[in-house]
Amino acid sequence: MKKLKYCFFAVVLISTSLFAQNQEKVKPQGHTDQNKFRQMKDVLATPNETRTASGAPGYAYTQQKVDYVMDIRLDEDQNKIYGSEKITYHNNSKDHLEYLWVQLDQNTRAKDSKSPDIESENFNDPFAGPEYFVKSNLKERFDGGFNIEAVKNSDGSDLSYLINRTMMRINLVKPLAPGETFKFSVKWNYNINDINEDGGRSGLERFPDGNINYTIAQFYPRLCVYDNVEGWQNMQFWGRSEFALEFGEFDVKLTVPADHILEATGDLQNAKEVLTKEQIKRYETAKKSFTDPVFIVTQEEAEATEKQRSTETKTWHFKANKVRDFAFATSRKYIWDAMAVKINGRAVMAISLYPKEGNPLWEEHSTRVVANTLEEYSKLTFDYPYSKAVSVHSERQGMEYPMICFNYGRPNPDGTYSERTKRGMIGVITHEVGHNFFPMIVNSDERQWTWMDEGLNSFVETLAELDYDPNYVTGNLPKDIVPYMSGDQSHISPIMSQGDYVYQFGPNAYTKPAAVLYMLRHTIMGPELFDHAFRTYSKRWMFKHPTPADFFRTMEDASAMDLDWFWRGWFYTTDVSDIGVKGVKKYYLTDKPTEKAEEAAKKYNINLKDYKGRLIYYAEEKEGVSPKNAKNASEFKVLEAYKASLTEAQRSQLKEAPKYFYEVTFEKPGGLVMPIILELTYEDGTKERKTYPAQIWRYNENEVTKVFKTQKAITNFEIDPDLETADIDTSNNSWPRKVEESSFDKFKEKIKG
Repeated sequence: MKKLKYCFFAVVLISTSLFAQNQEKVKPQGHTDQNKFRQMKDVLATPNETRTASGAPGYAYTQQKVDYVMDIRLDEDQNKIYGSEKITYHNNSKDHLEYLWVQLDQNTRAKDSKSPDIESENFNDPFAGPEYFVKSNLKERFDGGFNIEAVKNSDGSDLSYLINRTMMRINLVKPLAPGETFKFSVKWNYNINDINEDGGRSGLERFPDGNINYTIAQFYPRLCVYDNVEGWQNMQFWGRSEFALEFGEFDVKLTVPADHILEATGDLQNAKEVLTKEQIKRYETAKKSFTDPVFIVTQEEAEATEKQRSTETKTWHFKANKVRDFAFATSRKYIWDAMAVKINGRAVMAISLYPKEGNPLWEEHSTRVVANTLEEYSKLTFDYPYSKAVSVHSERQGMEYPMICFNYGRPNPDGTYSERTKRGMIGVITHEVGHNFFPMIVNSDERQWTWMDEGLNSFVETLAELDYDPNYVTGNLPKDIVPYMSGDQSHISPIMSQGDYVYQFGPNAYTKPAAVLYMLRHTIMGPELFDHAFRTYSKRWMFKHPTPADFFRTMEDASAMDLDWFWRGWFYTTDVSDIGVKGVKKYYLTDKPTEKAEEAAKKYNINLKDYKGRLIYYAEEKEGVSPKNAKNASEFKVLEAYKASLTEAQRSQLKEAPKYFYEVTFEKPGGLVMPIILELTYEDGTKERKTYPAQIWRYNENEVTKVFKTQKAITNFEIDPDLETADIDTSNNSWPRKVEESSFDKFKEKIKG
């Protein structure tokens, strides 16, 4: 037994020795730079001759141009569109193109479309009403999609092509050289979808009286973008992420029933052929009305027209230059009003088309909202360059195209409407008209970066809405994204995500980017710096194809602010903002050595007795304990003697000695670095604000301390009192901690008495 005991100890000693040797061999492990303020050169594309480091287009930047001449016929009996188009493709790139790619967006509704197949299905609902049951189980899938009748060369010969779902490849006989153009034609038709039955961004809406409202877009084969960054942008259209298109000239003739009123992208070329003399006269009057809309077609006239149906047709002719797309709306039900809005001394027309079902809401607000949107967006970006902006009423839509958009917001059948309905209509019109700026002019790639049009547009929309109505509830402020950001991280994506793969599309692509830019303007940069930089970006990339890097770089280039920490945190991660007050220590002055002072003296081999009467000590005040030996600064003879030794000029620069001293420790449980916005409340009730830049976290992103020296006692420290930073947990924002009232106590207070 004794021998075993010695053996055991020997093994333990040997093991301990080996462990110690191994411990000595362990080397500190290196790590990558994860500082929140590191530059973004690892994620942004390297600048080159097409896109500069400043965020501006480079000297070698190129952009394609596509021109369309189209003849379109609407068959109201069959609800079908027949079209033929002649396309001229201008190769302005430095590349030889072997083929062209064309978008066939209507194919997402073709019978063999894969778009419905990617959606998950289940039987979560245990029951269904007969209407829903028929729609879900008995109704045949809508037979949509393009029927391509012919694709021909300019000489009339057949042109080789291949259709891959929502994309069509035009096979060129020989590569298209730089500087060359290629002309070809496409003939096609398709069945128009019912937006209430089949969904869609455009289509038809049936009314009980048998009439139809047509809001038509994505109705023709459109060329894909070919640029310096992506080459061909030919990602499939699954129905969500929108479009990437080239600018060009459009010459379009639209044949519709003769009793229809029609509006479209571009300027009407044949008003005398399609409008009455009275309508032309009223429109001329509207061009001079800058305060109130003028009716070109009144409600009484529209109601009379919708009761009968013409068997004749009319052809409306429109031309547009420097637009990336074309859309139109037509119906015999339309009321039509318009007014002028001054954009830097130039008159632009604000126009609305709507059936009587939209009134009284639409005649009260629609055209006025269009005018306000053009004014406010022009202030923040550039002068609106087109001749008009049109808002068309459709029950379930909110969709944008150059110069024309389709918007919801319908009152009850008796004409009454809620404040929510009114706000919704004002919001959607502002948003969709605003899309003329982003992406119809600042032409970002919607298929990849939804936030670059939806987010930027939603941000400017917020400012325009508040200008239209200062009490407007926008929903795009920092506090509004707190529920989203504090939610389940497994269902949140970074803003820099391709739209088809985003879990919560609305908050990710619209609300969060808008709130983030609002923060950037109001909290980080300030309106003056932000507005100049934002305007610089908008003007640099008018009628061009910007990328996220171009936006990030321009905002920094035009403001002299390093914002890499902001872009990285808010756009590339799903980190949250959460800053709190960890603790507050109060100090007082004394001439007696403190324990902390004695420890420091021992460390540095100093005898405090040698400095008796010559030192001023800071002592921590313990809560609930009256400070001992506390003195005011004026009671220290050594301090007064020192001040007396200064020159009069030096003494004039001194301020009154503080009476109160506080050391505040701030913590940051959230992953995002943000400024500390602090409000101090003094014992007399007065308040003071201090803002510390986000760089305060540069050395320690977990906690930092600040010292406050005041004449008045501080009774409260509060972080972010106006909810500017999307802080997801405000329970740690105050000192002393605020006691949250329970739901039961709130209920008792509500029913008190």
